[in-house]
Amino acid sequence: MNSDNAILAISLFAAFADGSNDDREREHIRRFAETMGADAPDLPRLYQDILLKRITLADAATALDDLGQRQFAYEMAVCVCDADGVQGSSEKQFLAELKALLGLAGDAQSAEAERHADSLAASAATSALASGPVVTAAVNEAELDKSILNHAILNGALELLPQSWASVAIIPLQIKMVYRIGKTHGHELDQGHIREFLATVGVGLTSQYLEQFGRKLLGGLLGKVAGRTVGGMGSAATGIAFSFASTYALGQVAKRYYAGGRQMSAQLLQDSFHNLLGPAKQLQSQYLPQIQQKAKTLDAGQIMAMVGGKGL
Repeated sequence: MNSDNAILAISLFAAFADGSNDDREREHIRRFAETMGADAPDLPRLYQDILLKRITLADAATALDDLGQRQFAYEMAVCVCDADGVQGSSEKQFLAELKALLGLAGDAQSAEAERHADSLAASAATSALASGPVVTAAVNEAELDKSILNHAILNGALELLPQSWASVAIIPLQIKMVYRIGKTHGHELDQGHIREFLATVGVGLTSQYLEQFGRKLLGGLLGKVAGRTVGGMGSAATGIAFSFASTYALGQVAKRYYAGGRQMSAQLLQDSFHNLLGPAKQLQSQYLPQIQQKAKTLDAGQIMAMVGGKGL
């Protein structure tokens, strides 16, 4: 097993670590593996091997000789476990086992990345979505479109940051965006409803993070190899386009859904989302300079504050 496949395998193990992923999330992960199969032929096989227990976590960990690769693999596993919220006991147990297998006990860099990712997940879980009474006045479509675009630019910018944990912020920021859209149209929503909406549209929480990571990896952004960062703007383009487009398409579908009184069927929601992804990816190239500029202004404190309910 080469190092790329080993890191992908560890990330898939992390995705299943909680033991409670529902059928839709598993289906999202399966589709991700099959979709990426054209670029990473081993990924669908890895997915099956892990489900059928033909390979073990120890097998994947043993394939990583370099310290930078082991640090990166652990950081990705932490982020995958944090993608759908605060870690449960089984995920904590999994990460403890993985850290031991990778020989990272006491490693300062891994501990720092873990602390940031866990803080983001905790902040997202405890942030209050409500920010005032439900709006019933006339909807300002231009302002709503501007808000969706701003969220898409921000999430694209997060893909440019060197810290792997920064991508954990993308999902809670999408949840905040959908909440604001629903509220603008007179609907009071909670995180449970919004997560259900994302799942219905076809945006899995864990699988979306896996796909963000997989596209970075295959685009040449295997974060740290022998202690150095690999890749640049050219290879980052795929990750930026994916996060920008998925956020923009999600916002536009949410706008239609809540403006129409939440009457769209699950199939129509899914079709609308996927039909918007292509145009949204084209739109991303137009806003690339703004995405790059936004990335230059972001730091850990700002990201934590936005996920917690401030700014944007």
